[in-house]
Amino acid sequence: MSAPRALRLHPQDNVMVAVDEIRPGDAPVGAPVAVERIPKGHKIATGPIAEGEPLRKFGQIIGFASTAIAPGQWVHIHNCVIGDFERDYGFCEDARPETILPVENRATFQGYRRAGGRAGTRNYLGILTSVNCSATVARLIAREVEKSGMLDDYPNVDGVIALVHGAGCGMASKGEGFDVLARTQWGYAANPNMGGVVMIGLGCEVFQIGRMKEERHLAESDLFNTLTIQATGGTRKSIEAGLERVKAMLPILNAAKRETLPASELVLALQCGGSDGYSGITANPALGAAADILVRNGGTAMLSETSEIYGAEHLLTRRAATPAIGQKLVDLIHWWEDYAARNDGELNNNPSPGNKAGGLTTILEKSLGAAAKGGTTVLNAVYRYAEPVTAKGFVFMDTPGYDPVSATGQVAGGANVIAFTTGRGSAFGCKPTPSIKLATNSDMYRRMEEDMDINCGDVLDGVTIEQKGQEIFDKVLAVASGERSKSEALGYGDAEFVPWQIGAVM
Repeated sequence: MSAPRALRLHPQDNVMVAVDEIRPGDAPVGAPVAVERIPKGHKIATGPIAEGEPLRKFGQIIGFASTAIAPGQWVHIHNCVIGDFERDYGFCEDARPETILPVENRATFQGYRRAGGRAGTRNYLGILTSVNCSATVARLIAREVEKSGMLDDYPNVDGVIALVHGAGCGMASKGEGFDVLARTQWGYAANPNMGGVVMIGLGCEVFQIGRMKEERHLAESDLFNTLTIQATGGTRKSIEAGLERVKAMLPILNAAKRETLPASELVLALQCGGSDGYSGITANPALGAAADILVRNGGTAMLSETSEIYGAEHLLTRRAATPAIGQKLVDLIHWWEDYAARNDGELNNNPSPGNKAGGLTTILEKSLGAAAKGGTTVLNAVYRYAEPVTAKGFVFMDTPGYDPVSATGQVAGGANVIAFTTGRGSAFGCKPTPSIKLATNSDMYRRMEEDMDINCGDVLDGVTIEQKGQEIFDKVLAVASGERSKSEALGYGDAEFVPWQIGAVM
């Protein structure tokens, strides 16, 4: 019987990752004899580690030994703790500009060219709400559309979706929380995957539709309509008015046709959730390779989840195009440290229980794997949550690590495709932006094949990161051209609209 496999990811590492389950007495190649069971995806000590000594994986510090660790021991939350250490931010030191392919050599997809020039990968009609008080009306309008069967006459329309939320009132009328909601709402209305939008309010809420229209210089049009329940005359009349607006928009949306567009028009949101010990070895670096391909084709790859690059931010600042871009990322990290402290939390509350069961021990370890989704190219911009993303190449957006909230910010910023890695098996989808699910390991892929689009577990069996990156990039082009992702086929996406709620609820 062959010895179980274990991987040393960097010559400086003092732990290895168990590819297979390691039992007491097993001697994986390159590793000492195991003195206890090491589950798949977890870590085995390669030599003696003194109490307080740094633990290294990927050549980086992932924590510190809380007690002396012997060779062959299991390294996890019982003997590894987080601690402070100096980061060398090395602004711009590793920035290596990528060669961008000539226009005539770039990959293409079949998408929708919108007024204003941006490209859509889907053609939805969105019913948005200014406040939770108008959520039921929005949902009832969408339900009536579905029950009536009217969409059967409009095959080029992907759906009528009600995207509702729990905020919009009981909040300050200015400041950080209000600005985030305003950017999110307008970002969804303007996302190129939305062919048309009906926005519904109650009328007396803090987040006023009229104020948003004035501040954003918005005007009513054939594809952007608003109404309030109070001014329209109540629930029933508002549902009827909303349905009339939807019926008027559908023929216009249906007239949109896909056309050949360059991959430079893609804005790919990079996401991960339910990570495990394989994430930073298989799916995340493979997605990073796909992001690099997209950048070479002139497109945009957007990394997010600030609380999940904590401890790895120095790897990104070294790739910053300018010191100012790098410093902006560091400033976000400091904001998050303060944000967690004033809410009686700590950033190492992440990893989650599922992450730990999958082999991740500290936020430092998780962040090193998560950052791999960003590939290797220059960091060209850093954005606040839900800000419009205008830069090409690799960029970063400040979001929480909670997947629905993070993806909501990315879509508001303009993402027209999402690639989502998972090791535990996150159940996620997103409307109006299709989400491609990437499994980090073959066991989970086999269990949840109906949810997963690509298995990256075969990287452990010899498929190269470059090969898997090309496979992911090809799938991105196919889904952008209209192929339905697994999460779309299952009907995910309406409930995953979750704007980041910051500040007091009053």
